[in-house]
Amino acid sequence: MTIIEVLGDAAHEDFARRPNAALVAAECGVPVLDVVVPVYNEEADLAASIHRLHQHLSRDFPFTFRITVADNASVDDTPVIAAALAAEFPEVRNVRLEQKGRGRALHAVWSASDAAVLAYMDVDLSTDLAALAPLVASLISGHSDLAIGTRLSRASRVVRGPKREVISRCYNLILKSTLAARFSDAQCGFKAIRSDVARELLPYVQDTGWFFDTELLVLAERSGLRIHEVPVDWIDDPDSRVDIVATAMADLKGIARLLKAFARGQIPVQAISAQFGRRADASRSLLGQAVRFGAIGILSTVAYLLLFLLLRPLGPQTANLIALLVTAVANTAANRRFTFGVRGSADVARHQFEGLVVFTIGLAFTSASLAALHWVTDPPRLLELTVLVLANLGATALRFVLLRGWVFHPRRNAVGGAL
Repeated sequence: MTIIEVLGDAAHEDFARRPNAALVAAECGVPVLDVVVPVYNEEADLAASIHRLHQHLSRDFPFTFRITVADNASVDDTPVIAAALAAEFPEVRNVRLEQKGRGRALHAVWSASDAAVLAYMDVDLSTDLAALAPLVASLISGHSDLAIGTRLSRASRVVRGPKREVISRCYNLILKSTLAARFSDAQCGFKAIRSDVARELLPYVQDTGWFFDTELLVLAERSGLRIHEVPVDWIDDPDSRVDIVATAMADLKGIARLLKAFARGQIPVQAISAQFGRRADASRSLLGQAVRFGAIGILSTVAYLLLFLLLRPLGPQTANLIALLVTAVANTAANRRFTFGVRGSADVARHQFEGLVVFTIGLAFTSASLAALHWVTDPPRLLELTVLVLANLGATALRFVLLRGWVFHPRRNAVGGAL
């Protein structure tokens, strides 16, 4: 039997009884770990990085390993150097792909690998290799299904420019607010997965570029699989050639594609989770939360308009302030209970405080709209209400993003669940 078949036989068992991947690998005569290094035109750094990685694994990693250089159609001397490295070290393998794409390379190599645990890292080795053993330890033991390095943990030490820091945090906020992702760092080029898990997930991962691992993580999380996070020390590569704008656009398209697929039930997360005896996590459906949020928002808007009309004799700004404040408190409480399923008294004060922060943003937006209207003209009541409704719609969209991705995000709430 192959190691995939041996590990797969235990797929329906509780995770505490899953076989140790190192023992199974030894019985099958295959490496415990296969580290894939995707490369494209890396003739300057490839040899030094592979020598360093091989030295670290030989000296500090207690299990058998393989290093696979996955060449993404390089047009420089990368293929020659990769072939030389494979000839120099028996643990190094060279795989050539005739098409570009990091996701394509990982999909191809992981699908064909016979190792028990599959990993990948960027060729610049920005991540301290001391984190590699902790990264794969929980996968070898069978406790977790995937593992990722995170640069956003308080225990991480990161050296990189403010531009990349802001981009990374904004991207992860987008993932949390749209896909309700619980993992903290989707973009860190330092991840691992058990081979039996990869066999089930890879057929459903479509992206062939930089969004590949984000898509893999979201799919795993929705299928109820365990993702282990390891704080890493990271020094950014100043010579990185990643096109940030093109990558960001591709990521946004990938997020939209996943939202559409989950909403239509095109990804069989229930069937995938059943293969591992887990329960699919359908509680964070964006569509379901958006419907409940919208219903509460409609009721809140009606209440807001009635209060505004009743309080209008006090002046438009005062009426707007009081009406928005009252409905904001009620709106936060209703969304806490019905949209995001948070029950009990834990964190109520924090939720209301952060809800008021979001309210302040909405107040600034609607007040600015109202002030601009009165600066231009002395509007009739109908026009005034129309502007306020439009301003509130914009504030509502932002409110949903902040409530979902910040205030009521599952990682920040120990007690809770969705309806």
